[in-house]
Amino acid sequence: MINVGKFNQLKVLKHVEFGIYLDGEDAGEILLPSRDLPEKCDIGDSLEVFVYYDSEDRLIATTVTPTITVGEVAVLKVVALEDVGAFLDWGLDKDLLLPFAEQTRRPQLGQEVIVIAYLDKSLRISASMRTEKRMEKAPVDYRIGQAVELLIAEKTDLGFNAIIDGKHWGLLFENEVFQELHYGQSVQGFIKLLRADGKIDLSLAQAGHQGAEGIGPLILEMLAEQSGFLAISDKTSAEEIHRLFGVSKKKFKIALGGLYKQRLITVSADGIRLA
Repeated sequence: MINVGKFNQLKVLKHVEFGIYLDGEDAGEILLPSRDLPEKCDIGDSLEVFVYYDSEDRLIATTVTPTITVGEVAVLKVVALEDVGAFLDWGLDKDLLLPFAEQTRRPQLGQEVIVIAYLDKSLRISASMRTEKRMEKAPVDYRIGQAVELLIAEKTDLGFNAIIDGKHWGLLFENEVFQELHYGQSVQGFIKLLRADGKIDLSLAQAGHQGAEGIGPLILEMLAEQSGFLAISDKTSAEEIHRLFGVSKKKFKIALGGLYKQRLITVSADGIRLA
């Protein structure tokens, strides 16, 4: 069975002047145009191709890898606005339709939007900004502290909603974010908490001592550059700590405690010094 909107392994049936025909089984013969042919392609060979409908609503194959396939989430650019909706650049000749009904807001020409690709009732590949609704309900199998890829999706009163590995939604709390984040930005994050109601709390830093690794040498390096003294104390703001060292105040204090136990530094009310 042909999986429209995804890659398929199809056998070469015959060569024609404008390409080759592949065995689409129940779907019939599927054209792979000459422009997409691999260097060596014999009858009976099996090719991995992406199958979709062309501008004349015929099934067609390509060896080009699109930016997004059905079920995936990606950031795509709006290249046209028409009566039926917006059209997005996804790396193929035929632009991808984002119907009005699947828009959470009206995108502008040239703007980038987060979408998920899906098959409509006619099995045409379309895009939707309603990513959470369209995502497959894959079981949550993350572990606390696991590194994940985050796609920043929206700003809320609590913080930032982010898409985790293109599969689930999670939340970064604003009071734990010490860097600029924007819509469509990809960042590495970590699973902080898996809640009983299925919601997922996220963090941009690893928890506990593991998240403080590598900060100790940086503190020593900065002390050496500043003649052995840094005016950093418990009163120093979390924002300043993050600006200097790129970590939360909690992680900084963990690293500082490690250096103190090794007797590499001394800590006083006005700051820290090389021992």
